[in-house]
Amino acid sequence: MFPIRDDNPHFLTPYVTYGIISLNVIAWVLVQGLGSEPTLSGSVCSLGLVPGELLQTVPAGTRFQVGPNSVCVLGDTSTWYTAITSMFLHGGWFHIISNMWFLWIFGNNVEDSMGHGRFAIFYLLCGLSAAALQIASNPESAIPMVGASGAIGGIMGAYVLLYPRVHVHIFIFFGFFFTTIAVPAYLMLGYWFLLQMVGGLGKLSTQGGVAFWAHIGGFLAGAVLILVFRDQRLLSRHPYYGWRRPRLPTRSWHKIKR
Repeated sequence: MFPIRDDNPHFLTPYVTYGIISLNVIAWVLVQGLGSEPTLSGSVCSLGLVPGELLQTVPAGTRFQVGPNSVCVLGDTSTWYTAITSMFLHGGWFHIISNMWFLWIFGNNVEDSMGHGRFAIFYLLCGLSAAALQIASNPESAIPMVGASGAIGGIMGAYVLLYPRVHVHIFIFFGFFFTTIAVPAYLMLGYWFLLQMVGGLGKLSTQGGVAFWAHIGGFLAGAVLILVFRDQRLLSRHPYYGWRRPRLPTRSWHKIKR
């Protein structure tokens, strides 16, 4: 299940959304060498967030394999800055493309609800909250965390509260069968959050792979922070804000109902 677009207009030019996407792409090209080794593994080791290194719960000198020929060696000082740098790094092509696509689909309308400056702060706070919950799930982990998905999870948590009935067009595929449908945002994003909960509860201590608790932490942070960061003046002009607004009809939705 992959979102293609939403039927949600925006009124402000989403400069911060453009800027965040640009920073991630620049980091992927200049810092991570377009995913080539050993540059990719080196960037993950030096700028990724390692809970055990940040909290000093893992002995200095601990080694961890991050690539086919690369090993991370944890230092003896707390690398606090990696809580931010890790939000702009990724582990592969699919990782960055999928994250930036979700940010593009949902970020503009959330930025539209609060303005540029607030959105920049909101994004960073969601990313930090996502990292905090992932760290809390396994504070002695020596595995580097990278990716913007925690912060983007916060955007999705805000989106589902702001525009629950807006239709999101999604691409669905089962083997050789594929189709597109349009569903309300609360169904698509609620299903996404449910998957993260199932994944997180089944994997309470991360041993590599998907950082489910970062996604959960970001989503919950976004759902709470939007209550403070939203600007009612900006939202008052939005035709599909909240539950009371009429549902936006789409051809895809009516086709499904017939």
